[in-house]
Amino acid sequence: METIATPAMWAFFAVLVIIATAADLLLMKQQGAHRVSMKEALNWTVFWVISAMVFNLWMWWYMGGLGSDVAQAAIANQKSLEFLTGYLVEKSLAVDNIFVFLMIFSFFAVPLEFQKRALIIGIIFAIVLRTIMILIGAWLIAKFHWMLYLFGLFLLITGIKMWWAADKKPDLDQNPVLIFLRRRMKISQNFDGEKFFTVQNGVRFATPMLLVVLMIGVTDVIFAVDSIPAIFAITKDPFIVLTSNIFAILGLRALYFVLAGMADKFHLLSYGLAIVLVFIGIKMLLIDIYKIPTLVSLSFVALTIAGSMVVSVMRPKAAE
Repeated sequence: METIATPAMWAFFAVLVIIATAADLLLMKQQGAHRVSMKEALNWTVFWVISAMVFNLWMWWYMGGLGSDVAQAAIANQKSLEFLTGYLVEKSLAVDNIFVFLMIFSFFAVPLEFQKRALIIGIIFAIVLRTIMILIGAWLIAKFHWMLYLFGLFLLITGIKMWWAADKKPDLDQNPVLIFLRRRMKISQNFDGEKFFTVQNGVRFATPMLLVVLMIGVTDVIFAVDSIPAIFAITKDPFIVLTSNIFAILGLRALYFVLAGMADKFHLLSYGLAIVLVFIGIKMLLIDIYKIPTLVSLSFVALTIAGSMVVSVMRPKAAE
């Protein structure tokens, strides 16, 4: 697996993720269960976006973006652009993920003050899972070039399926994972604070909170299968793939509380995401014939996502 990252860059990134995760857990413990206000969510969303951009700027500088070596500066520019494009793709796909989280919370009637804990645990799970999947994916592509075509075809089919199912809401009652859990676990009817288990009449029950966290984890697995191949169309460097992916999901919790009330407002966003996946799939299938420039990919993704959101606002969804 070829990468531009030095051991120092890997170590610096690992320390950043550990500090960010630990700070999130510590803050959650200090604040306790509480409703996240729009102001708090917006502040944290801006913080995570700025953090990603600062990291990208540091990476560009560290790789010689300001140096006198023209070739090294060109590499730094290219890798920084790949990070930005990958970050935008992953952030955009994460928005669709957020709307599914909203559906899960609504289905289980999770109190607002308990949603933060479920999201934080889900994000930690996602960081571990995606790191493993990205490293495996990078190894597979390095060993088997034809995997790129398989990923491209998968994204193309996924984009078409997303377009077809954009207006259809999945029935959680028929979700196979939920059915499996309900058959094998004793589940209480009510929440017991933020606990995952509770005791009733001497019998230990799982609470709905545990089901919520497990469903969020499974949902992220499904979305990771879609999003990780997408970023390999932007770059095959495992460091760029991993860092842009992790920074995109670190701010997922805050972004959820910003967008939770806007699901219906951006009702055409799924169509925009479907177009992005089809575009990336085609880009991956053409990789040995014509390499679409990273700047073109960045512009297309940004315009498509922004366009679908603007049109959604201009053409509100009809009341059901």
